[in-house]
Amino acid sequence: MTDTMTPMRKNDMSTKQWLRFMVASVWLVIGAFQAVEVFAAEVLTVNFDDVAQGQLPTSWTIDATNPGGRLAEWRVEPDSNAPSRPHVLTLTTVHDTSGSVFNLCWTRDIAFQDGEIEVKVRANTGMEDQGGGLIWRVRDAANYYVARYNPLESNFRLYYVKDGERTQIAGARGIAIKAGEWFGIRITHHGARIEGYLNGKKYIEAQDETFKEVGGVGFWTKADAASSFDDLRVSVANYKF
Repeated sequence: MTDTMTPMRKNDMSTKQWLRFMVASVWLVIGAFQAVEVFAAEVLTVNFDDVAQGQLPTSWTIDATNPGGRLAEWRVEPDSNAPSRPHVLTLTTVHDTSGSVFNLCWTRDIAFQDGEIEVKVRANTGMEDQGGGLIWRVRDAANYYVARYNPLESNFRLYYVKDGERTQIAGARGIAIKAGEWFGIRITHHGARIEGYLNGKKYIEAQDETFKEVGGVGFWTKADAASSFDDLRVSVANYKF
């Protein structure tokens, strides 16, 4: 038997038109009961596998909040245990280990305001601090949101950093992920509503309006924490119906 496909007619709906029709229908059904925001998403994945060993991805910048000395060293390295081999982005050397310093590697070229952002993280070393996480809606090295997990403290926390000062928004504790184990952080952010997931489980729900505008994205560690990052996935909500 030979499979055949019916040719697309000129008046057939395109995929995007069909999506708009279906979402509009949902809006009509649900809208009578409550206000609902529906988003279409554009997805970008960065796994660093096409970046040369020892280099940084194009347009990514090494930076720090409250630096008091030399910036930390970040580079792409091969890692046989990477979630998607062969490469990961790693903070390899910390020069300023003071507790007020936040080590950053980020880019303005991935613009994020609303949507979903996630990454795989592994805490490699650190005596004062361990682990790390994501930053988003980044204005500059002193203004952004951050969600991080710390194996030393067994907690997952959401903060904003404004003018270099860190303020906790929400958090969860008693989470047993050891240093050397890969874990996934995922954040959904729409308007002021923020949800935080660790290894697929939701631990954080919060509201915050400190930063409302689109900004960059990147990675974060504190003090002497040296960590590896892989499989950054950014799903940007780029229009509403």
